[in-house]
Amino acid sequence: MTSLENIKRRAENNAKKHGYFLNPDPDFLQNLIVGLKENEDRYGFASCPCRLGSGNFEWDRDIICPCDYRDPDVEEFGQCFCALYVSKDVVEGKRPMQPIPERRPQEKVDRAIGKAPEKTVKSEAVSETSDTNRKLFYCKVCGYVTFREEPPHKCPICQAKQEMFGEIVLGTDIQVR
Repeated sequence: MTSLENIKRRAENNAKKHGYFLNPDPDFLQNLIVGLKENEDRYGFASCPCRLGSGNFEWDRDIICPCDYRDPDVEEFGQCFCALYVSKDVVEGKRPMQPIPERRPQEKVDRAIGKAPEKTVKSEAVSETSDTNRKLFYCKVCGYVTFREEPPHKCPICQAKQEMFGEIVLGTDIQVR
């Protein structure tokens, strides 16, 4: 099991690497770190402490901290949904922290609370008859490849924006869009 200190250090390193800060309220920050640890202990991965996850890695991939929604949230609102990561303006008091709208698709929220029918995750392999909406995407800058419903907001390797991802279409010949 990962310790609270390791989880906090991991979040601090990620914040620093991407030009963010951790929430300046020490008690609030500690609660978020505890939530990350509880989710990591429960599911085996650190899903967002502010969102209800299903516990299925494939379904919750978008909310593994730092979640896919962090970068656009911090860019637009100065903080991520749970306010673990904040901008410099928030830390300096130039921008207030406030509730922000949920970017996670309703289908994924419904699946987490048991409203949506559960689809069996068959494998990571792409097939013509697959019942998933996932596609192969690649980063046009560094070549990173991912299999998801949509490309990440930023490349986890080189930080290229979502627009720099292309789709890989499998067929007789591999085509790149």
